[in-house]
Amino acid sequence: MSELTREAIESAIEAYIDPYLDSDLISAKSIKAIDINGGEVTVEIELGFPAKGYAEELSEKISAKVNGVDGVTDSTVNVGWNIVSHAVQKGVQAVNGVKNIIAVASGKGGVGKSTTAVNLALALSAEGANVGMLDADIYGPSQPRMLGAQGAKPESPDGKSLKPINSYNLQSMSIGYLVEEDTPMIWRGPMVTQALEQLLKETQWEDLDYLVIDLPPGTGDTQLTLAQKIPVSGAIIVTTPQDIALLDAVKGLKMFEKVEVPVLGVVENMSIHICSNCGHEEHIFAEGGGQRMADDSNVDFLGGLPLDKKIRSDTDEGKPTVVADPDGQIANIYREIARRASAKLAQQKEDFTTKFPNIVIQ
Repeated sequence: MSELTREAIESAIEAYIDPYLDSDLISAKSIKAIDINGGEVTVEIELGFPAKGYAEELSEKISAKVNGVDGVTDSTVNVGWNIVSHAVQKGVQAVNGVKNIIAVASGKGGVGKSTTAVNLALALSAEGANVGMLDADIYGPSQPRMLGAQGAKPESPDGKSLKPINSYNLQSMSIGYLVEEDTPMIWRGPMVTQALEQLLKETQWEDLDYLVIDLPPGTGDTQLTLAQKIPVSGAIIVTTPQDIALLDAVKGLKMFEKVEVPVLGVVENMSIHICSNCGHEEHIFAEGGGQRMADDSNVDFLGGLPLDKKIRSDTDEGKPTVVADPDGQIANIYREIARRASAKLAQQKEDFTTKFPNIVIQ
């Protein structure tokens, strides 16, 4: 029997194509260590995205590949992850306590963007990341109610900054925490953009892997501020399958491309309606629009969500589906989307700016 080599183990691992990275783990540089002790092999995998719901499956599949190598008597595969900061727009400063900012946007209202944003944030948290949520919709803040935190008031220990509100292990900030729920924000554009910057930079975010920003619909002042002054690692576009929604969603996608913010992918909401009485499936808002948009724009299709009254009722009741029914089918779809989006982000360039020393000439 020939002696086991690292090359033989690597060759076996290369045969598995990771569904989230779309490559093998060797090429993706996700293998941290391979230890060979006689016929016993230990493989350490370090992903760049949170994967609590996928780690066991990945461990089993890599173990099966390694066990197939001649001479292997036993294998142990440990799966972990390390989330780092990724590159953002040039000339934009990082936000204290935040590694990566993900903007969730839509071209038009009514497509379920805020519901998708809060469930995505909770899904990233469920997968093992430290996550925050910034409600950037100054005119129509909805995250306080969706997180069951309406009426909560942020503390300001130093009189200059605010501590985020915590709900379901999620740090959040919204103008909705600072005004009464029925108070209209009758502000012009400059006031809105200044408020957004303050909410972002004057909140004491605590060691966030991801800050999800729920943007208002459109491509106006708020989106422009986001592109010019806020360090965004990637954007997710939410749409419904119908042509009218897709037209506006494409505009939102192209806006991010113009300001050099990577689009992580497209999420199609209200993809299909399944009758709760008879189980009949019907594509009320047309079929396959999100996939076509993603294909035409050369971005990833992250997944589709059904038109389900439970998604609506859960968020209305202040307990989004990912926490209301964590083992249910819909929560699993959100977690799948979260893994796909964060894996896409993990493949982007790292941000090394904070690692460089400051050089002072006196």
